Amino acid sequence: MSREEGTEDGRSAGRTARSGLLGLDIDKLTDGLYGLGWSTVKKLPEGVAVRLGRQIADLAWKRRGKGVLRLESNLARVVPDASPERLRELSRAGMRAYLRYWMESFRLPAWSEQRIKAGFTPQDVHYLEEGLKSGRGVVLALPHMGNYDLAGVWVTTKLGVPFTTVAERLKPESLYDRFVAYREGLGMEVLPHTGGAAFGTLARRLRAGGLVCLVADRDLSSSGLEVKFFGEAAKMPAGPAMLALQTGAMLLPVTLWYDRTPTMRGRVHPEIEVPETGTRTEKAAAMTQALADAFASGIAEHPADWHMLQRLWLADLEPREETDGGAAAPGGPTPGDPAGPPSDAPPAAHGDAAETEKA
Repeated sequence: MSREEGTEDGRSAGRTARSGLLGLDIDKLTDGLYGLGWSTVKKLPEGVAVRLGRQIADLAWKRRGKGVLRLESNLARVVPDASPERLRELSRAGMRAYLRYWMESFRLPAWSEQRIKAGFTPQDVHYLEEGLKSGRGVVLALPHMGNYDLAGVWVTTKLGVPFTTVAERLKPESLYDRFVAYREGLGMEVLPHTGGAAFGTLARRLRAGGLVCLVADRDLSSSGLEVKFFGEAAKMPAGPAMLALQTGAMLLPVTLWYDRTPTMRGRVHPEIEVPETGTRTEKAAAMTQALADAFASGIAEHPADWHMLQRLWLADLEPREETDGGAAAPGGPTPGDPAGPPSDAPPAAHGDAAETEKA
């Protein structure tokens, strides 16, 4: 078979894989469903949207798809003494929190300034305010908890502080454009997640005294740094620590959670200090471990608000997945997880609780 024939066969297989059942174009379907969410859900009364999100979450949870099973497996590390019944309770609450994220995110563009300010109550925000006043620049690093879009728009609205983040290039391109437009509409500067290029721009923002926000509890690329997370090996992005090392910016962990009210809660943790001794790599590794420890403390207190529906610990990975993503991009490490769709697309987009589990 010629190279041209092989290439054409590959392209045909790719098109078939993206076409799904009944010849549907999955890219267009996914983009259309997201568009429907932003155009329709934001028009619903808040109580209706809340009930809809809970119904979708419960349906997805009952189907016991891969995402739900992975969530329970991950939670078993967080709550090792939990019974199977307790893990199921946590995963159900976790799916409800996950869908609350999506319902809120679809509605955020329609929220009033007053609703945004009342929608988030963080503890110890003085660490952030003092860091910004110092002119050093601040890196906020977050795990997949609560609703980091809401936390971000609270920062731009309540504190009046713009910030920069990154977004994964999604397929189709129109879906990526939707996410960028959505976040830019909330007052965020969004950079494409292209490794070194993004890292350099983030560093410049920090040297100018700016704010950078990154989701940073999972990185399976070769540039990810190994940490102990709930007693087992996992990988997290080097970017937050390297940005702080290179620019002198403060590195502040943030954890988020929901309670039984319409207001999200959160905590800004104390600064992760740069170690006095060691090589740059050793310092970055120590700071990333401290970041993982801060994440773990928040997740242990609020396990149902950590919506990690993907493999995380190295023991769960197939050998090929440990280097997923290839080598670090030239010019610097991967900055952090993209602030794109968290973990997986919402269940409504694929008909199950994130059945499609990305490596």
